[in-house]
Amino acid sequence: MTSVEDTTDHTADSGPSGYAAARLRLLQEESRSGPSRRSALAGLTDEWLNALFTTAARETGVRGATLVAVGGYGRAELSPRSDLDLLLLHDGKAEPRALGALADRLWYPVWDLGVALDHSVRTPGEARRTAAEDLKVHLGLLDARTVAGDAGLLAGLRTSVLADWRNQAPKRLPELHSLCRERAERAGELRFLLEPDLKEARGGLRDATALRAVAASWLADAPREGLAEARRRLLDARDALHLVTGRATDRLSLQEQDQVAAQLGLLDADALLREVYEAARVVAYAGDVTWREVGRVLRARAARPRLRGLLGGRGAPAAARAPLAEGVVESDGEAVLALAARPDRDAVLALRLAAAAAQAGLPVSPHAVRRLAQQGKALPVPWPAEAREQLLTLLGAGEPTVAVWEAMEAEGLITRLLPDWERVRCRPQRNPVHTWTVDRHLIETAVRAAALTRRVGRPDLLLMAALLHDIGKGWPGDHSVAGETIARDVAARVGFDARDVAVLGALVRHHLLLIDTATRRDLDDPATVRSVAEAVGSVGTLEILHALTEADALATGPAAWSTWRGSLVADLVARVAAVLRGAAPAEREPEIPSAEQERLAVEALRTREPVLALHARQEEDAVGVELVVAVPDQPGVLPAAAGVLALHRLTVRAADLRSVELPDRLGEVLVLRWRVAAEYGALPEAARLRTDLVRALDGSLDVPAKLADREAAYPRRRGVVPPPPRVTVVPDVSSLATVLEVRAPDAVGLLHRIGRALESAGVRVRSAHVSTLGANAVDTLYVTTPEGKPLDPAQATALAASVAAALS
Repeated sequence: MTSVEDTTDHTADSGPSGYAAARLRLLQEESRSGPSRRSALAGLTDEWLNALFTTAARETGVRGATLVAVGGYGRAELSPRSDLDLLLLHDGKAEPRALGALADRLWYPVWDLGVALDHSVRTPGEARRTAAEDLKVHLGLLDARTVAGDAGLLAGLRTSVLADWRNQAPKRLPELHSLCRERAERAGELRFLLEPDLKEARGGLRDATALRAVAASWLADAPREGLAEARRRLLDARDALHLVTGRATDRLSLQEQDQVAAQLGLLDADALLREVYEAARVVAYAGDVTWREVGRVLRARAARPRLRGLLGGRGAPAAARAPLAEGVVESDGEAVLALAARPDRDAVLALRLAAAAAQAGLPVSPHAVRRLAQQGKALPVPWPAEAREQLLTLLGAGEPTVAVWEAMEAEGLITRLLPDWERVRCRPQRNPVHTWTVDRHLIETAVRAAALTRRVGRPDLLLMAALLHDIGKGWPGDHSVAGETIARDVAARVGFDARDVAVLGALVRHHLLLIDTATRRDLDDPATVRSVAEAVGSVGTLEILHALTEADALATGPAAWSTWRGSLVADLVARVAAVLRGAAPAEREPEIPSAEQERLAVEALRTREPVLALHARQEEDAVGVELVVAVPDQPGVLPAAAGVLALHRLTVRAADLRSVELPDRLGEVLVLRWRVAAEYGALPEAARLRTDLVRALDGSLDVPAKLADREAAYPRRRGVVPPPPRVTVVPDVSSLATVLEVRAPDAVGLLHRIGRALESAGVRVRSAHVSTLGANAVDTLYVTTPEGKPLDPAQATALAASVAAALS
């Protein structure tokens, strides 16, 4: 039985109420937390169950039995709401009725307390056979521990189970690895999830337990540096989560993260996530290394009989070592240090190893990386040219860069080379559009940029900008502004000359300029193109910025890039390049409609009613389908159209509204191009949309009332309260209109409410550019007076305030 120090105040009597009271007092002790509390809770539970068992065994007359804790309870790691995993082990001599009575007197008190229980009753032989058939049972028995009764029964079983585990390792470990991979696919990567499952996700507690099982097989062992501490942090986080929620949950939900952080004495939810992510990174990396070693050993065992036959019984030859670079060789499928390598004399060796491994598509040996961390010579500042070239070679290797970078980071080599990396390491990004933490996003951007290096004249600057573009996210304020300063410092440290340092600073400062301008500004306005040209400064910088924009978006997540967004950015780049080469910004001309738009516009003018087309065919990377609506120019078109889409449960992912003049025809037509997706189910028929749009425009369909009824019927679910909408007047981006930018949580009818506010203010919407990313919408509207002129500053400020009020 587990011995626990200083638990005299918590000793429980054999009754459930006594145990429950003692348990509650223990959990309320602020001075006891972490491993101490888990061990004390297990000890308290041991005492209670031991008393139950002793009394029940005496009253039922059962001898030759023992109560065994397995799994997490077997490891004496009870979280506040952990279930109890118990095995009633017996020698097979007791009467079945007496044995059943003994089991009932153990299980029912546990159930009466509301504690989850996983239980079984077996003989040692039955337990061993079940373990041979069920991997999870076998894993649980590896941590088996006697709680009460005949300890000798378990001792024999443990010896047999452990021997079976080691003998069956060639079969069992691949099965365990497959189970880990399946779980990772289902639960995701813990260190990149905003609401991670601390147990099931990759890098979580189940993976840490799997590594213990691998070590018990004697076939391979995990890197132990930091692993126990990482596991402790994950267990501490789960304990705090149980205490905050009062439930046996492993999912760290957004609404509970601040409370969990406070329970652990951390500053805020971001500090909590970063600590959890760092722990998960250690566990995941240890798993990668361990499973690779398991595969290597099993392959070697499988090949040994064949080799022995070929060699006539002689031993296997030494593994071949193929050279990869100076001081770096390939051995047994890994990049390792050459026998003659001298880390203490060769300052570039670490980067040379990483670059050679990534270029060859090989993992780096963890032993080599650890040796470099312990013995490696520091690089001078600024770096020599070879070091800079090796870094760029590593960044340009594509997908293999990720695993090599993570191996280097696991031993602290990255922050030693680039100290500013520490602030972005494992830093969470709470925008759901982002797939990765900040550090991983930067590496993923470099991977994407590596595929675009043929498009630019300076691939080295593209790769370096990709690595550094979000480096300012670890600092207060605008990350682009802060990042420019850091990027200049890092670039100088790495050894770029003053001119290249300035270009890299500009790329980081303006890395969002093209995508923001292309999706939120009117590209036909000469002021838009002129402002971008002034910020970029040269065609060469524009070329790199274009590739960086694409790489950044592709590395962000599926919602951040599409063929449509790419075409908008390419259009902007072409216009800016022309200005940088000396051409004047083209003055705005009436937009020439496409053949389809002209057909729809002609029909709209003929019928004096809206006409629309819904295109089910779409690009593979686009979100939603395209809806084109042509309406004779009249008040209320934007709110009516947006409201009808909301009523039909169509989510607006992107939109563009323009006024089109048809050649040789009288009148203007508003053309609205929407990218929409159904909230669920199938898309509505175009005819139904058109009918409701006609009714909305003539007033027979009360859109606001319908939307209000829908919101009342389906209230918003409880969750994290988003920040309030923000409406601003954007200065100096257009000489032809006033530009409003609306940033708000994406919600049903958002664009409808914006449109109604603008109509109520009596302004004319010249063009609208809608962009929805994840749960956030950014809508840019170019508005004028009814006479077609920009609003004066006072009018613009008042309009922004009225739109904000309408959205509150």
